Amino acid sequence: MTERKPPGVDFESWVDKQIRDAETRGEFDRLPGAGEPLPREIESTYDELWWVKRKMAREGFSVLPPALALRKEAEDALQAALAAPSERILRKIIDEVNAKIRDMMFKPPPGPPLGKKPYDVEDVVRQWRERRADR
Repeated sequence: MTERKPPGVDFESWVDKQIRDAETRGEFDRLPGAGEPLPREIESTYDELWWVKRKMAREGFSVLPPALALRKEAEDALQAALAAPSERILRKIIDEVNAKIRDMMFKPPPGPPLGKKPYDVEDVVRQWRERRADR
């Protein structure tokens, strides 16, 4: 826990003392990014939440509403299914994403509508077979 500022001590001098003490203890040595310039943002306008966005990107989080996130997941699942090595794996991928789509259709979350129906497994299998025949 940090020390409390003693009464009667000027705030600025107290803060300066805290920084000097931390420097002498070596608490600023070998910090990540030490000696490197601050990263420049491509955007010219200032974004107050730049650090939140960077942290979320670094941690792999998304801020999409649930329906949009599922739309993206469904598109990725379709691409993965079409590239699947076997029909069994294709059916498994499509069945899993279809279950999520059905759940959201019957219990819509707040935000934009899903606007997506479950995939027709047999149609996806047909597309998969056609792609494999073209190779």
